[in-house]
Amino acid sequence: MNGSDLKQGLVVVDIQNDYFPRGNLELVGVEQAAENAQKLLQKFRDKQSPIFHIQHISKQPGATFFLPDTEGARIHESVAPQQEETVIVKHFPNSFRETDLLEYLKDSKVEEVVICGAMSHMCIDATSRAAFDFGLQCTVIEDACATRDLEHQGKIVEAAEVHAAFMAALAAVYAKVISINEFEPVRL
Repeated sequence: MNGSDLKQGLVVVDIQNDYFPRGNLELVGVEQAAENAQKLLQKFRDKQSPIFHIQHISKQPGATFFLPDTEGARIHESVAPQQEETVIVKHFPNSFRETDLLEYLKDSKVEEVVICGAMSHMCIDATSRAAFDFGLQCTVIEDACATRDLEHQGKIVEAAEVHAAFMAALAAVYAKVISINEFEPVRL
């Protein structure tokens, strides 16, 4: 089997209200990323392929976003799960850590995960690397991901630079990194 013959599953990571305007941690370009994630979701729904929504709920003391039982922690309406789609709650950047994601993927016979969501430099990176380490093929839809400006040693690193650096790092070994327009789901 080559990579294009593998059964695909979609993993939509942390597209939650706090990342949108008026949320507690607005991301740069989040609305466009969510629009592309919505297109990706529709492609998977049309093929009746497995879809997994990841929802981060913060449990760390002092957390400022994705707080339990808040509107900000809810999955954004643009990518709201349908009744038959799996929602997995996580508490760490890596969507596999202390969750049942790997078991769900195995039960669905998924061999390639298609990943989108937020934040590029945190949960998308951690989840993609973990999936690779578990032996899964990975595709990251780069324009269905978003991040934010970061600061390091007094220097502001703009979101576009953060995103590009992390997509380049993932593309080097861990994932095929492509745009929504380049992606076509496997026809099995």
